[in-house]
Amino acid sequence: MGINAILKNTDEIKSPRAAYGETLVELGEKNKDIVVLDADLSCSTQTCMFAKKFPERFFNSGIAEQDMMTTAAGLAIAGKIPFVSTFAMFATARCLDQIRNSICYPKLNVKIVATHGGITVGEDGASHQALEDVSFMRSLPDMTVIVPSDYNEVKEAVKYALDIDGPCYIRVSRTNLKTVFDENSYKLNPKSAVKITEGKDLTVVTNGETLIEALNAAKMLEKDAISVEILHTPVVKPFLAKDDLVESVKKTGKVITIENHSIIGGIGSVVCETLSENYPARVLRIGTNDIFGQSGEQRVLMEHYGLTAEKLYTRIKNFLG
Repeated sequence: MGINAILKNTDEIKSPRAAYGETLVELGEKNKDIVVLDADLSCSTQTCMFAKKFPERFFNSGIAEQDMMTTAAGLAIAGKIPFVSTFAMFATARCLDQIRNSICYPKLNVKIVATHGGITVGEDGASHQALEDVSFMRSLPDMTVIVPSDYNEVKEAVKYALDIDGPCYIRVSRTNLKTVFDENSYKLNPKSAVKITEGKDLTVVTNGETLIEALNAAKMLEKDAISVEILHTPVVKPFLAKDDLVESVKKTGKVITIENHSIIGGIGSVVCETLSENYPARVLRIGTNDIFGQSGEQRVLMEHYGLTAEKLYTRIKNFLG
């Protein structure tokens, strides 16, 4: 199994949320128009780093997420570049009206960076586990949607969001994750998928926390002489990796999508829509199956919903068998 040279050969585990906070400070030092808003969760989202460095450009909106979004819209109209943060559930489902009508409709330059997406919110349970956020944001016109997979890719995603003019949604995991990408060689490229491994028997498309699980499953499958090609697609919308996906599927003939999200509306839907219009193939979507989450320890939930490397190994074997 050939592995991409941009991967970092390390067991280092780092916080994607810390990457967001650190990058905000780094960018804030260079660009005085950046302002940051949070809904009383700055220690969790790590916007507290920006608040400490630039208190005059930080606004705690309290538990008033809808007001926070419309305030961000006003700041964008005034020429500022707002980065708005809270948990993914509150940033999307609670604020969908404000994001749609006050941010996306006028195409304002607001960056929504939400933490605590997916079932790995853990013990807080279904009320806090955003399993639909990517679907919500992806359905809004002019919204860019990014789901990075580790500390270094979060940094890249935040920098990329600053460079584009218009609304952007970045989903950052709560979980501390193994470092996948080398900070010296990896650059986020929205126009292509990242081929993590080279394979011929199956194409796996994934992003976010499940990338490392897919990679570990592929290593297990290699021992059974099953060759898996992993395509990492952090930019869910606009999905510009059509050619990479079709090229891979023409070679392998079968596809599995893996995501810490509902199988409805996320990367699984993106892949099915793209292939149905360009190169129909058999697809298995792995994620949460039109259900709510539940309370539990992070790793136990990942196993319960079939998202660990061991569970993926068995599911892929059955799919190919």
